[in-house]
Amino acid sequence: MKTLIKICGLSNIKSIEAAARAGADYIGLVHFEKSPRHISLEQAAELCKAAPEPLKTVLLLVNADPKTTGLAINTVRPDVIQFHGSETSEWLKIVRDQGRTEIWKALGVKDKPTLAKSARFEGIADRLLFDAPAKTLPGGTGTTFDWSLLAGHAHQIPWGLAGGLDPQNVASALQATNAPLVDVSSGVESEPGIKDVDRIAAFCQAVQDFDKEQSS
Repeated sequence: MKTLIKICGLSNIKSIEAAARAGADYIGLVHFEKSPRHISLEQAAELCKAAPEPLKTVLLLVNADPKTTGLAINTVRPDVIQFHGSETSEWLKIVRDQGRTEIWKALGVKDKPTLAKSARFEGIADRLLFDAPAKTLPGGTGTTFDWSLLAGHAHQIPWGLAGGLDPQNVASALQATNAPLVDVSSGVESEPGIKDVDRIAAFCQAVQDFDKEQSS
């Protein structure tokens, strides 16, 4: 089975092209002013247009109000909206009922009860991203969490793994979790907000190598 790859926090054409060359499936564009990866909605819209097929675009929002969320969807027209704050299932259902874009929800995993509570997004979120618990920023901090918490969990919603992944540890993360999708941001950067094309390539290659080993 092919593991899906998302490279998040891209801000220029060069890094998008690098992700496409390396075999990524999704690119993430961050619209959150506190993040070093923040870009405007206008920039995100231009990058969405420039993304080559078959890359899909994911716009990341954090606790955006209804007006901002609507403006983001209409301006950027991404394939996916990723909610990465404390958004409720009720709010996501309102957005989902508009029927204009796929919805992902990121959740910080502290313990097993966190996973149990994730069931409230069933029928609402198209995918959950299990990430390290939020600190100063809600994500992109390079922090992992205890992957063993995912062992044996009966996933009812398509999901992915985020939080502190990099070219060196992603194979171990996949071995421990059997994640169908992996999401990387700071792990492929030379400094906060600056993507390294070689690290993007190395991350994707590590995932592809893991897939080959599993299928052999």
